[in-house]
Amino acid sequence: MSDTAVSTLTNHQFRLASRPVGLPTRDNWSASTEAVAEPGDGGVVLQTLALSLDPAMRGWMNEGRSYIPPVGIGEVMRASGVGRVIASKSAHFAVGDMVSAGFGVQQYVRLGADEFKRNGMVKIDLRMGSLTQWLNVLGMPGMTGYFGLMDVGQPQSGETLVVSGAAGAVGQTVGQVAKIKGCRVVGIAGGKAKCDWVVKELGFDACIDYKAGPGAVREGLKEHCPKGVDIYFDNVGGEILDTVLARINRKARIIICGAISQYNATTAIAGPKNYLSLLVNRARMEGIVVFDYADRYHLAVLEMAGYLKDGRMKSKEDVVEGIEHFPEALLKLFNGENFGKLVLQVADQ
Repeated sequence: MSDTAVSTLTNHQFRLASRPVGLPTRDNWSASTEAVAEPGDGGVVLQTLALSLDPAMRGWMNEGRSYIPPVGIGEVMRASGVGRVIASKSAHFAVGDMVSAGFGVQQYVRLGADEFKRNGMVKIDLRMGSLTQWLNVLGMPGMTGYFGLMDVGQPQSGETLVVSGAAGAVGQTVGQVAKIKGCRVVGIAGGKAKCDWVVKELGFDACIDYKAGPGAVREGLKEHCPKGVDIYFDNVGGEILDTVLARINRKARIIICGAISQYNATTAIAGPKNYLSLLVNRARMEGIVVFDYADRYHLAVLEMAGYLKDGRMKSKEDVVEGIEHFPEALLKLFNGENFGKLVLQVADQ
């Protein structure tokens, strides 16, 4: 696309208007439009094709110290995505290149050469996986699951792994890779359909429906983990984390990836009550932030693209079409509506 053509485009965006208390609402967002400018020297203009909607986005909306600065009031909402280069003055990226980057919730993004690394912009190869798979198994959720499991969890063949949020983006990667590495895998998910899917389609050994009633997780762990839990990959926090801590084995590893059950709490986040189980069992609990592994993403992508190609891994995405539906689509993460990796399709490929 020529620079002249780029300058005729209008960019639609969602900006953070206020910090939410509890669940975000439409009032926390402001919709804005602006003209798209041609790229500067060494820079590019990207068209957003699809965005990754992740639980971590809720944390980025809060003020306060974290592993990444909060989104500022009035700023375009942070989001990773995939798209194409539509204008370029860069020697490294040509018009038509498909890329993964920090796009933000907008239709176009203009990046200077000094912003490429900060935005994590890299070329992607659609022969290795589909566009939505590059936001799932081959994207940030897949990298989170892979490095959290392999580097922190350190799975050994024959061990028992439990993963919460099993049907979600991170959970499906964790469980499938753990099976490939020889573990017994037990998922925790909400609803019979999700539990059936991770067992029948993804090959988990069992899945516990936490919505099946009081005590369902506790009884499910007794039934499906009779020898205890060696690795627990936690995506939800809260009561489920405490219940699993009561079943861990000596030298167990607990990976703290997220706490989706706590993200919209209006009071102080509840920490684990059963933490002394770590002492009794000489166990280890460690957090995982995916950005720490950025220099090794390409290795995990290569490995898991091979698993996708030979059928040992599957990748399920839940796609919502239209950037205008962003505020409502994001809420699917917190009410359990999404089935698979939640993706917002912004434009056709």
